[in-house]
Amino acid sequence: MPIRGPGVMLSQFMGDAAPFDSLDGVVGWLAGFGYTGVQIPVHDPRLIDLPRAAQDDGYCRDYRARLAGLGVEISELAAHRAGQLMAVNPAFAELNEVFAAPEARGDPAARSAWAEQQLHLAIEAAARLGLTRLCSFSGAFVWPYIYPWPPAPPGLIDTAFGELARRWRPILDHADRAGIDICFELHPGEDLHDGATFDRFLALVDGHRRARILFDPSHMLLQHMDYLGFILRYGGRIGAFHAKDAEFVRSDRSGVYGGFQDWRDRPARFRSLGDGQVDFPGVFARLAHVGYDGWATLEWECCYKRKEDGAAEGAPFIARHMIAMTGQPFDAALRRPLDDAAARRILGIGA
Repeated sequence: MPIRGPGVMLSQFMGDAAPFDSLDGVVGWLAGFGYTGVQIPVHDPRLIDLPRAAQDDGYCRDYRARLAGLGVEISELAAHRAGQLMAVNPAFAELNEVFAAPEARGDPAARSAWAEQQLHLAIEAAARLGLTRLCSFSGAFVWPYIYPWPPAPPGLIDTAFGELARRWRPILDHADRAGIDICFELHPGEDLHDGATFDRFLALVDGHRRARILFDPSHMLLQHMDYLGFILRYGGRIGAFHAKDAEFVRSDRSGVYGGFQDWRDRPARFRSLGDGQVDFPGVFARLAHVGYDGWATLEWECCYKRKEDGAAEGAPFIARHMIAMTGQPFDAALRRPLDDAAARRILGIGA
């Protein structure tokens, strides 16, 4: 199957005023720009009743029909907040409390148990909705030690990844029974933020077939990674794709870490599609090359442009870059079968 789209992640478009305060409102508004798929964040009850979707087939049928009536389908469910809470370093505990249910706040064990329950519900909901992929974050035990000074003892990193794998393994196994891939968004702030950290985790979960990647080139551009080469290396593990742009503007005052400045003042910042430095023709070509058959989903996080403009420009931008793979090479008419005798004759090789 070819890449599907244009899709759109709903989180950044939600708000307190219409049309951004309801499922029908925001989806209808986005569908008007040409989006045909929506990535549904499961933490927002305005968008989905997660416990009900996890157990009620009738609710799921009506939900799909409701979206079809608006001209879209579900691309994936997204459980980033629950994934974030699967691993929380104490330095970030208070800031992360907002993502948890009130009854789970202030208690690390209760918070982790709640996050695991939410992921189980999201897996079950995805299966009932006829989906095959769930997007998430990994959580972060060792992000505070990302820069090696003072150097983090190797045992600290090993312990962190061992515990991360221990917590995620039952969820991956549950996802496997449900036929759902967990697509980890490789994202700064998470322990899984690049290929090296994903490989380390993957080895500890025995190469679990349900551990996959949500590919977002913006995060890799800002880490100065070869994001085109990444597609070729990890193509078999890429299960979801956020089309998000970014730019790195060299500065004589700060660099990739940002200097604790506001987004628009950082050298590394997110931009609307087409306004940044990501090579999207190269991205789409390589995704087609590796046989990626998921959605191309806009995630809008521009530090300058209004979301209204980013949404309006995003759908046609994605549509222009979609590639339907040709069924035959351009020089097919010149290719003819040869028997061994003809091949040897052309090469001047004796019988």
